[in-house]
Amino acid sequence: MSVTSSTSAMRPTRKRPTPKPQHPRQAKAAADRSRPMPYMIGRDLMHRWERNPIITRQDIPFPCNTVFNGTPVKVDGQYYMILRVEGLEGRSFFALADSGDGLHFQVDPHPCMMPAASGPFESWESNGIEDPRLTVLEGKTYIMYTAVGPRGHVIALAETKDLRHYERIATVSEPGNKDGVLFPERIGGLYARLDRPIGGDVGSVWVSYSPDLVNWGRSEFVFGPRARYWDCFRVGASAPPILTDAGWLEVYHGVKMTSAGPIYRIGTIMLDRDDPSQVIGRCVEPSLSPREDYERVGDVGNVVFACGAIVEDDGQMKVYYGAADTSICVATGDLDEIIASCLDP
Repeated sequence: MSVTSSTSAMRPTRKRPTPKPQHPRQAKAAADRSRPMPYMIGRDLMHRWERNPIITRQDIPFPCNTVFNGTPVKVDGQYYMILRVEGLEGRSFFALADSGDGLHFQVDPHPCMMPAASGPFESWESNGIEDPRLTVLEGKTYIMYTAVGPRGHVIALAETKDLRHYERIATVSEPGNKDGVLFPERIGGLYARLDRPIGGDVGSVWVSYSPDLVNWGRSEFVFGPRARYWDCFRVGASAPPILTDAGWLEVYHGVKMTSAGPIYRIGTIMLDRDDPSQVIGRCVEPSLSPREDYERVGDVGNVVFACGAIVEDDGQMKVYYGAADTSICVATGDLDEIIASCLDP
């Protein structure tokens, strides 16, 4: 039986107005909105993969709160990534994932590195281990990470032969230092790293040197925040430096404070090959900003934070980054264009 409402039956029929012609800009905007996702996300110098995120909590085969800030390495055509995973109790640890194409990753069934439960590292790592950075140096693979304990945070260093087992070397900074990244070759005969010490200047990047990877010194200022720019509050090293014909390319993170909280973005800077305390070029605009929902909403919203990058044979650079401290994503950019954005902004 068909039932018709008496109210709707008595409602007078209104003539629909003839739609007005669209302004060309309105028509273009409507057409843009109808395009597939890859077009919509190509608004930065680095372009997000349309199937981001590539790793989420659902991909972790053991209980956890979240996963983010992974550091990649490519070995014999295979991609590996050490993930920062936050456990249910709130402490972070590391897990290993691998991939044949750098996009689809499989996570190992068990963590690869937990906070030290005994020995000299226990007090430094009792609150977790965070933000790993992998560097292959002279045929050995090192992981530089932040150790967090009741005394604060320090930079720590470990070595691995298979990415699944780690031998701790030392804590390699004073308390209050983090964002340590190891250069992939010696400079002037010494090991070198970038870091961010907390002192009178709380948000700047420095370079330090070591003869043995344990004792560090000769620290020099490299670069800091820029007033009124997107990185005006704090900066820190993100990926281990990449050697190019133009010098060292460093992917870094910059923070701007707003009334709604901090915004973390990704940028790039070029450093002199022989003296990385000398800046030879720096991007004006960020290479990647939090724009998509998975970057703006999460445990810590408005964050894109990289811990590593891989330069492919075709000159494309893959940057792996944590999004809103809730997932891991990947973005790509042309290496020459990225360098040009620093040298000729």
